[in-house]
Amino acid sequence: MLKEFKEFAMRGNVVDMAVGIIIGGAFGTIVKSLVSDVIMPPVGLLLGGVDFENFFIVLKEGATAGPYAALADAKEAGAVIISYGVFINAIISFLIVAFAVFLLIRSINKMKRKEEEAPPAEPTTKDCPMCFTSIPIKATRCPNCTSDI
Repeated sequence: MLKEFKEFAMRGNVVDMAVGIIIGGAFGTIVKSLVSDVIMPPVGLLLGGVDFENFFIVLKEGATAGPYAALADAKEAGAVIISYGVFINAIISFLIVAFAVFLLIRSINKMKRKEEEAPPAEPTTKDCPMCFTSIPIKATRCPNCTSDI
């Protein structure tokens, strides 16, 4: 059973999938940093200095009574909250990842179409009309039957 699992795990598709998952996880971290550290600060600045991560609704106050200045304060107080600002950041992250995957798939499909559209290679051999063996296309005499072509 262990041998069969090892055989399955070493197939090309499984290894490729594992590499894809690892790279996808790393890519997700990069995109999260891009959204929270690069994209959202200027967007928040344009909207009057708003930090989207601090958008939340308090459903039930915690041990310390509100209002809470930041999401971290509400969590620290033990308040029950809906963090819709974090959700907005997650949606933007998803859209960036989806767009990147779309561009990747689009470029792969374009490469596949180019391969399919490539003209067939010129033939390098021809058949001798006398003995029907394959000979070089530039040959003027068959090396097998010595007939003139």
